[in-house]
Amino acid sequence: MTQKAASIAASLDEPRLVVETGLAARVAALAGPVLEQLGFRLVRVRLLAQNGQTLQIMAERPDGTMSVADCEAASQALSPELDVADLIAGEYRLEVSSPGIDRPLVRVSDFLRAIDHEARIELIHGLETGRKRFRGQITAVEGEDRDAVVTIERSDARADEEKVVRLPLRDLDEGKLMLTEALIRASLRAAKAQESETEGEEDDSAREERPRRGPGRFAVKPNADVNQKRKPLVPAGVQTHFKKGGGGSVPRG
Repeated sequence: MTQKAASIAASLDEPRLVVETGLAARVAALAGPVLEQLGFRLVRVRLLAQNGQTLQIMAERPDGTMSVADCEAASQALSPELDVADLIAGEYRLEVSSPGIDRPLVRVSDFLRAIDHEARIELIHGLETGRKRFRGQITAVEGEDRDAVVTIERSDARADEEKVVRLPLRDLDEGKLMLTEALIRASLRAAKAQESETEGEEDDSAREERPRRGPGRFAVKPNADVNQKRKPLVPAGVQTHFKKGGGGSVPRG
Protein backbone atom coordinates (compact mmCIF):
# COMPACT_ATOMS: atom_id res chain seq x y z
CA MET A 1 0.00 0.00 0.00
CA THR A 2 1.37 3.41 -0.99
CA GLN A 3 1.66 6.25 1.50
CA LYS A 4 -1.26 8.06 -0.11
CA ALA A 5 -3.39 4.90 -0.12
CA ALA A 6 -2.58 4.36 3.55
CA SER A 7 -3.47 7.94 4.38
CA ILE A 8 -6.96 7.64 2.88
CA ALA A 9 -7.75 4.26 4.38
CA ALA A 10 -11.21 4.83 5.77
CA SER A 11 -13.62 2.98 7.98
CA LEU A 12 -17.36 2.65 8.37
CA ASP A 13 -17.32 4.77 11.52
CA GLU A 14 -15.33 7.70 10.12
CA PRO A 15 -17.43 10.74 11.13
CA ARG A 16 -18.93 13.13 8.63
CA LEU A 17 -17.93 16.77 8.82
CA VAL A 18 -21.27 17.94 7.44
CA VAL A 19 -24.59 16.76 8.86
CA GLU A 20 -28.21 17.39 8.00
CA THR A 21 -30.80 19.38 9.92
CA GLY A 22 -34.54 19.01 10.44
CA LEU A 23 -36.34 16.15 8.71
CA ALA A 24 -33.26 15.17 6.69
CA ALA A 25 -31.38 14.69 9.97
CA ARG A 26 -34.07 12.31 11.22
CA VAL A 27 -33.84 10.30 8.01
CA ALA A 28 -30.04 10.26 8.30
CA ALA A 29 -30.25 8.95 11.87
CA LEU A 30 -32.38 6.06 10.59
CA ALA A 31 -30.46 5.40 7.36
CA GLY A 32 -26.92 5.48 8.80
CA PRO A 33 -27.14 2.30 10.94
CA VAL A 34 -29.05 0.42 8.22
CA LEU A 35 -26.34 1.19 5.67
CA GLU A 36 -23.56 0.28 8.11
CA GLN A 37 -25.04 -3.19 8.56
CA LEU A 38 -24.54 -3.68 4.81
CA GLY A 39 -20.98 -2.34 4.87
CA PHE A 40 -21.88 1.08 3.43
CA ARG A 41 -21.49 4.64 4.72
CA LEU A 42 -24.02 7.43 4.48
CA VAL A 43 -22.81 10.36 2.39
CA ARG A 44 -25.78 12.70 2.30
CA VAL A 45 -29.56 12.90 2.70
CA ARG A 46 -31.71 15.43 0.87
CA LEU A 47 -35.46 15.87 0.54
CA LEU A 48 -36.11 17.50 -2.82
CA ALA A 49 -39.28 18.98 -4.26
CA GLN A 50 -39.00 17.57 -7.76
CA ASN A 51 -41.59 15.33 -9.43
CA GLY A 52 -43.44 15.56 -6.15
CA GLN A 53 -41.16 14.76 -3.23
CA THR A 54 -37.90 12.88 -3.71
CA LEU A 55 -35.85 11.52 -0.83
CA GLN A 56 -32.27 11.31 -2.08
CA ILE A 57 -29.85 9.13 -0.11
CA MET A 58 -26.23 8.93 -1.21
CA ALA A 59 -24.10 6.06 0.07
CA GLU A 60 -20.76 4.38 -0.60
CA ARG A 61 -18.33 1.79 0.66
CA PRO A 62 -15.45 3.03 2.84
CA ASP A 63 -13.11 2.85 -0.17
CA GLY A 64 -15.36 5.28 -2.06
CA THR A 65 -16.96 2.76 -4.43
CA MET A 66 -20.61 1.84 -4.91
CA SER A 67 -21.84 -0.71 -7.45
CA VAL A 68 -25.22 -1.10 -9.09
CA ALA A 69 -25.89 -4.14 -6.90
CA ASP A 70 -24.86 -2.12 -3.83
CA CYS A 71 -27.44 0.57 -4.64
CA GLU A 72 -30.12 -2.08 -5.09
CA ALA A 73 -29.25 -3.73 -1.77
CA ALA A 74 -29.27 -0.38 0.06
CA SER A 75 -32.62 0.59 -1.46
CA GLN A 76 -34.21 -2.75 -0.52
CA ALA A 77 -32.95 -2.46 3.06
CA LEU A 78 -33.92 1.18 3.55
CA SER A 79 -37.40 1.12 2.02
CA PRO A 80 -39.16 -1.01 4.69
CA GLU A 81 -37.41 0.85 7.51
CA LEU A 82 -38.65 4.16 6.13
CA ASP A 83 -42.14 2.70 5.74
CA VAL A 84 -42.23 1.70 9.41
CA ALA A 85 -40.77 5.00 10.67
CA ASP A 86 -43.17 6.99 8.42
CA LEU A 87 -41.09 10.15 8.78
CA ILE A 88 -42.24 11.90 5.62
CA ALA A 89 -45.80 13.09 5.17
CA GLY A 90 -47.47 12.42 1.83
CA GLU A 91 -46.13 10.63 -1.20
CA TYR A 92 -42.45 10.63 -2.07
CA ARG A 93 -39.94 8.72 -4.12
CA LEU A 94 -36.88 7.05 -2.61
CA GLU A 95 -33.69 7.52 -4.62
CA VAL A 96 -30.52 5.70 -3.57
CA SER A 97 -27.33 6.47 -5.48
CA SER A 98 -23.58 6.69 -5.39
CA PRO A 99 -22.18 10.19 -4.73
CA GLY A 100 -21.37 11.04 -8.35
CA ILE A 101 -18.08 12.02 -10.00
CA ASP A 102 -18.45 15.63 -8.84
CA ARG A 103 -19.22 14.29 -5.39
CA PRO A 104 -19.89 16.05 -2.11
CA LEU A 105 -16.89 16.11 0.22
CA VAL A 106 -18.17 15.18 3.68
CA ARG A 107 -15.29 13.31 5.37
CA VAL A 108 -11.57 13.90 5.73
CA SER A 109 -10.91 10.83 3.55
CA ASP A 110 -12.95 12.50 0.78
CA PHE A 111 -10.60 15.48 0.81
CA LEU A 112 -7.56 13.19 0.83
CA ARG A 113 -8.82 11.39 -2.28
CA ALA A 114 -9.51 14.79 -3.86
CA ILE A 115 -5.92 16.02 -3.63
CA ASP A 116 -4.81 17.50 -6.98
CA HIS A 117 -8.44 18.04 -8.03
CA GLU A 118 -10.51 21.21 -8.10
CA ALA A 119 -13.21 21.74 -5.48
CA ARG A 120 -15.66 24.34 -4.25
CA ILE A 121 -15.63 24.80 -0.49
CA GLU A 122 -17.91 26.91 1.68
CA LEU A 123 -17.31 27.61 5.37
CA ILE A 124 -19.78 28.38 8.11
CA HIS A 125 -17.55 31.17 9.43
CA GLY A 126 -15.45 33.37 7.19
CA LEU A 127 -11.67 33.67 7.45
CA GLU A 128 -10.03 36.85 8.70
CA THR A 129 -10.97 38.49 5.41
CA GLY A 130 -14.60 37.53 5.97
CA ARG A 131 -14.64 35.33 2.89
CA LYS A 132 -16.55 32.03 3.18
CA ARG A 133 -16.55 30.62 -0.37
CA PHE A 134 -13.48 29.32 -2.14
CA ARG A 135 -12.72 27.45 -5.34
CA GLY A 136 -9.42 25.90 -6.34
CA GLN A 137 -7.17 22.88 -6.45
CA ILE A 138 -6.76 20.90 -3.25
CA THR A 139 -3.03 20.58 -2.60
CA ALA A 140 -2.81 19.15 0.92
CA VAL A 141 -4.80 17.88 3.89
CA GLU A 142 -3.33 17.91 7.40
CA GLY A 143 -4.74 16.61 10.68
CA GLU A 144 -7.61 14.29 11.49
CA ASP A 145 -11.38 14.53 11.89
CA ARG A 146 -12.60 18.03 12.75
CA ASP A 147 -9.07 19.25 13.46
CA ALA A 148 -8.08 18.69 9.82
CA VAL A 149 -7.09 21.61 7.62
CA VAL A 150 -7.25 21.60 3.81
CA THR A 151 -4.94 23.74 1.67
CA ILE A 152 -6.18 24.93 -1.72
CA GLU A 153 -4.62 26.93 -4.51
CA ARG A 154 -7.42 29.28 -5.44
CA SER A 155 -8.66 29.76 -8.97
CA ASP A 156 -11.11 32.47 -7.87
CA ALA A 157 -8.64 34.76 -6.11
CA ARG A 158 -8.55 38.43 -7.02
CA ALA A 159 -5.25 40.19 -7.57
CA ASP A 160 -5.31 41.56 -4.02
CA GLU A 161 -6.18 38.22 -2.37
CA GLU A 162 -4.06 35.32 -1.17
CA LYS A 163 -3.85 32.61 -3.81
CA VAL A 164 -3.06 29.79 -1.36
CA VAL A 165 -5.30 29.44 1.68
CA ARG A 166 -5.73 26.95 4.55
CA LEU A 167 -9.32 26.13 5.44
CA PRO A 168 -10.32 24.56 8.79
CA LEU A 169 -12.65 21.63 8.14
CA ARG A 170 -14.35 22.09 11.51
CA ASP A 171 -16.04 25.09 9.86
CA LEU A 172 -17.02 23.19 6.71
CA ASP A 173 -20.54 24.03 5.52
CA GLU A 174 -20.33 22.41 2.08
CA GLY A 175 -17.63 20.87 -0.09
CA LYS A 176 -17.94 19.57 -3.63
CA LEU A 177 -15.61 18.36 -6.35
CA MET A 178 -15.79 20.28 -9.63
CA LEU A 179 -16.37 18.30 -12.81
CA THR A 180 -13.15 18.70 -14.79
CA GLU A 181 -11.43 16.68 -17.52
CA ALA A 182 -8.74 15.64 -15.03
CA LEU A 183 -11.38 14.34 -12.61
CA ILE A 184 -13.15 12.39 -15.37
CA ARG A 185 -9.87 10.82 -16.51
CA ALA A 186 -9.00 9.85 -12.94
CA SER A 187 -12.44 8.29 -12.48
CA LEU A 188 -12.11 6.26 -15.69
CA ARG A 189 -8.66 5.03 -14.63
CA ALA A 190 -10.05 3.98 -11.26
CA ALA A 191 -12.91 2.13 -12.94
CA LYS A 192 -10.52 0.31 -15.27
CA ALA A 193 -8.20 -0.64 -12.40
CA GLN A 194 -11.12 -1.92 -10.33
CA GLU A 195 -12.44 -3.92 -13.27
CA SER A 196 -9.03 -5.53 -13.83
CA GLU A 197 -8.76 -6.38 -10.13
CA THR A 198 -12.25 -7.91 -10.14
CA GLU A 199 -11.46 -9.97 -13.24
CA GLY A 200 -8.28 -11.22 -11.59
CA GLU A 201 -10.22 -12.30 -8.52
CA GLU A 202 -12.71 -14.13 -10.74
CA ASP A 203 -9.94 -15.96 -12.58
CA ASP A 204 -8.39 -17.08 -9.28
CA SER A 205 -11.78 -18.16 -7.97
CA ALA A 206 -12.51 -20.15 -11.12
CA ARG A 207 -9.17 -21.95 -10.87
CA GLU A 208 -9.77 -22.82 -7.23
CA GLU A 209 -13.25 -24.16 -7.91
CA ARG A 210 -12.35 -26.09 -11.06
CA PRO A 211 -12.40 -29.85 -10.28
CA ARG A 212 -9.22 -31.84 -10.78
CA ARG A 213 -10.99 -34.95 -12.03
CA GLY A 214 -12.45 -35.54 -15.47
CA PRO A 215 -16.07 -35.07 -16.60
CA GLY A 216 -18.77 -36.25 -14.27
CA ARG A 217 -21.17 -34.79 -11.79
CA PHE A 218 -18.38 -32.52 -10.46
CA ALA A 219 -17.52 -31.13 -13.91
CA VAL A 220 -17.73 -27.36 -14.40
CA LYS A 221 -20.50 -26.65 -16.87
CA PRO A 222 -19.98 -24.00 -19.58
CA ASN A 223 -22.67 -21.77 -18.10
CA ALA A 224 -21.73 -22.29 -14.47
CA ASP A 225 -21.51 -19.26 -12.19
CA VAL A 226 -17.76 -19.66 -11.79
CA ASN A 227 -17.32 -18.65 -15.43
CA GLN A 228 -19.50 -15.57 -15.10
CA LYS A 229 -17.88 -12.25 -14.27
CA ARG A 230 -19.26 -10.10 -11.50
CA LYS A 231 -20.05 -6.52 -12.34
CA PRO A 232 -17.08 -4.37 -11.29
CA LEU A 233 -17.50 -1.75 -8.61
CA VAL A 234 -18.33 1.65 -9.98
CA PRO A 235 -15.93 4.37 -8.81
CA ALA A 236 -17.53 6.80 -6.41
CA GLY A 237 -19.34 9.46 -8.39
CA VAL A 238 -20.80 7.47 -11.27
CA GLN A 239 -24.43 8.02 -10.43
CA THR A 240 -26.96 5.22 -10.37
CA HIS A 241 -30.58 5.56 -9.34
CA PHE A 242 -32.95 2.93 -8.05
CA LYS A 243 -36.27 4.60 -7.29
CA LYS A 244 -38.85 2.94 -5.14
CA GLY A 245 -41.91 3.98 -3.18
CA GLY A 246 -41.63 4.12 0.59
CA GLY A 247 -43.65 5.36 3.53
CA GLY A 248 -47.40 5.66 3.81
CA SER A 249 -49.16 5.95 0.46
CA VAL A 250 -46.03 6.03 -1.65
CA PRO A 251 -46.67 4.61 -5.14
CA ARG A 252 -45.23 1.15 -5.74
CA GLY A 253 -43.78 -0.38 -8.87
